[in-house]
Amino acid sequence: QVQVVESGGGLVQPGGSLRLSCLASGFTFSLKDMAWYRRAPGKERELVAVITTGSSTTYANSVKGRFTISRDNTKNTVYLQMNSLQPEDTAVYYCNQYSPSWSRFTRWGQGTQVTVSS
Repeated sequence: QVQVVESGGGLVQPGGSLRLSCLASGFTFSLKDMAWYRRAPGKERELVAVITTGSSTTYANSVKGRFTISRDNTKNTVYLQMNSLQPEDTAVYYCNQYSPSWSRFTRWGQGTQVTVSS
């Protein structure tokens, strides 16, 4: 069955950096577009970044130029490098496959907490 395990979150000061990792299993990783999502306190889950099977990338406007998504198909892992973090980036970050209907996904990992605070 599809499983993802996110890691790498933590507490960081504004302007700092973190690198999130997501280990996926239960499907042919190299054949799936993948994405990072996040849910801030009191808000709906939102799409942060997408990486296609061909490694094309797209980003939410709020993170463009600061975050970089990448993948390693040999390790079934997708990464999110986050630079210049701001308090508004505080959220639980999730990875999952990507689909235009992602908001209807029912299966999610536990996520990893990112807190940006001085």
